[in-house]
Amino acid sequence: MSGAPNAGGGPAQPRGSFTIEPRGGYSLAASIRFLEGFEPAAFPSAPEGAPAVLDAAFALEGSWLTVGVSVEQSESGAVKGRLFSERALGRAELSAAKSQVERILSLDVDGSGYAEVGERDPVIRRLQSAFPGLRPVCFWSWYEAAAWSIIGQRMRMGQAAAVKAGLATELGTQVQVGGSPQRAFPAPRQLAELQYFPGLTAAKVERLRALAETARVNRFDSAMLRSLPRAEALAALQELPGIGPLSAELVLLRGAGDPDHVPEHTARLTAAVQWAYDLDTPPTAEHIASLAEAWAPYRTWVVVLLRSAHYEATRG
Repeated sequence: MSGAPNAGGGPAQPRGSFTIEPRGGYSLAASIRFLEGFEPAAFPSAPEGAPAVLDAAFALEGSWLTVGVSVEQSESGAVKGRLFSERALGRAELSAAKSQVERILSLDVDGSGYAEVGERDPVIRRLQSAFPGLRPVCFWSWYEAAAWSIIGQRMRMGQAAAVKAGLATELGTQVQVGGSPQRAFPAPRQLAELQYFPGLTAAKVERLRALAETARVNRFDSAMLRSLPRAEALAALQELPGIGPLSAELVLLRGAGDPDHVPEHTARLTAAVQWAYDLDTPPTAEHIASLAEAWAPYRTWVVVLLRSAHYEATRG
């Protein structure tokens, strides 16, 4: 552990707003339900009947300034966000914050053709009907996704989620969002100071510091990773200490937000496909790839849909 909890400086103030018009079906309520069941997000469950509002704090890629956001969806479907910060945000920062929220909620992708996937695959059509408006919800940055990958290696998900939440509490910056305190995962300069943390091995601490330094100098950003040929992006990510093939896929798909790839290294997807398609035996990678041809260009979205449906059907 290094240093005291970072509570930030002065009180955060509203610093701007934005509106995003989703292309294709989208439900913020579905995104929030997804986060409530996604342990790494440590997102608290809202009381039944509460309005669908997403309040959070995150570090802006590039400057790594921690800001807060409150997101709601109007009856027309427009997604509206308010930004909070301890200082005024420049035009570039406001634009970056909007773009980052778009990517996190998968609103940077035109989803108007997603329903056609269900027309090609009746199993997916059934799941789309059960989870209307669900799109992948990404980590706040490629960097946070990579940190999660390192933390979670050889560790149960619940334990890893507790460590990640603890790092946010101890090292992350707190932002008041509409009067509610929200704490972000530590920005790179904060994580770079880590010396020890309960639950983390010395090797993981060293890898997290190396990751923080890579992010601090902006060697990568999510837009750059998305712009590269997929194989090249995955290879670049695997140059980071502690990031292997499985972790690289997670960072690209759920950190940078690549919308159209089926991960090759996940047992959870295999189990979800076997369940959804009522298969007698676990499908091979080749079988999943064959099914996924009908899911393009939204293969990542379908993977998230399958895993979400399987989780809901089998939990408890």
